[in-house]
Amino acid sequence: MIVVLFAFCLAASAQQPKKVPRIDYLVSSDAATASVAIEGIRLTLRELDYVEGQNIAIEYRYAEGKDDRFAELGAELVRL
Repeated sequence: MIVVLFAFCLAASAQQPKKVPRIDYLVSSDAATASVAIEGIRLTLRELDYVEGQNIAIEYRYAEGKDDRFAELGAELVRL
């Protein structure tokens, strides 16, 4: 019985899609203010052959000047 369960686990894991690397971007400003920095990150990633939406995912969260939101936004990113 243990051998069957072990073999089942291997078969199930072999069928799972490849994990895409993810960057979590949490900043105290708003999206408009952070746009220059974000574009720099995207350009650098492209130089390393990473293209957002193709082989890397970036999750953005903005505290919009409300530093008390960092814990909530950070927890949201961890849940993802």
